[in-house]
Amino acid sequence: MPPLTSYTHLLTSAQTLQLQSLLKAQGWEFESKPYCLYAARRGKTQVSVYEKGPKVLVQGKETADFVTHLLEPQVLGQAELGYEEVLHPEMYEPHIGVDESGKGDFFGPLVIAGVYVHAKSARLLREAGAVDSKRITSDQKIRQLADTIRSIPGLKWEIVQINPERYNTLYEKFGNLNRLLAWGHAKIIELLLEKVPDCPRAISDQFANPAVLKKALQEKGRGIELIQRTKAESDPAVAAASILARERFINWLRDTEQDCGIPLPKGVSEAVKASARCLISKGGEEKLSGFAKMHFKTVAELVSSTNPHQPPSDSLLST
Repeated sequence: MPPLTSYTHLLTSAQTLQLQSLLKAQGWEFESKPYCLYAARRGKTQVSVYEKGPKVLVQGKETADFVTHLLEPQVLGQAELGYEEVLHPEMYEPHIGVDESGKGDFFGPLVIAGVYVHAKSARLLREAGAVDSKRITSDQKIRQLADTIRSIPGLKWEIVQINPERYNTLYEKFGNLNRLLAWGHAKIIELLLEKVPDCPRAISDQFANPAVLKKALQEKGRGIELIQRTKAESDPAVAAASILARERFINWLRDTEQDCGIPLPKGVSEAVKASARCLISKGGEEKLSGFAKMHFKTVAELVSSTNPHQPPSDSLLST
């Protein structure tokens, strides 16, 4: 098993203060970090406690030692690392995990992936280091993990890639992102159930009223137990799905950049807006729609700034 270099755990308010006191007492060097209550570093280990949650992120080669010798015994009060299968046996029972990539990115497709695991394949995913793709900052690492995931015996996977032109058409049809997501998640579950028809349940992150997803399922999927919860990426099947979806998303950006000769950055940033203006200058909104999600408010801003005398249409003002 590769060494643990990243670990995340939710904290209570009292635990955040307790951890801060312990780090100060041990001489950790504190530093400012966006969205963090505090962050500290010692040697090659970084500890960041984020406002949202709150949650702690430990990174570095000594992550496992920090978690087992300080965080668990002195802050969390329980040993979890290494005992996941005992504490969360449901993660190692047959099930489907579903996740998506590209939802919050202006450029590129919406990619939804699903992975079916059983006990052995779930253990192999853990050993391979499959974690939520949002915790992996290297595109090269995403691609390496995706290759490993596809090679695991007994693991089944499916991907639905909705490129921008198709995405924009579907968004208009469904009227909002949650219905579009539910349709995509349902499609993935249906495809995997063709391969493993006796799979008892599917899990995904909470993105809408569970009834929306249930309604989107066709006859084949209506008998499956659906579980939607926050932090679903802690499940090995969901984590693997997030990596496969992310790989397909970043590969689309890379390949499309090479074809069109214009950078297509991730997220929604000033660099993204600069590239979008370039596309608009070459072919207007129609050109942009082949690369971007047109319901983003960014589109109305860009069209207004590029053509100050032309008000944006109502369809560009949705979120």
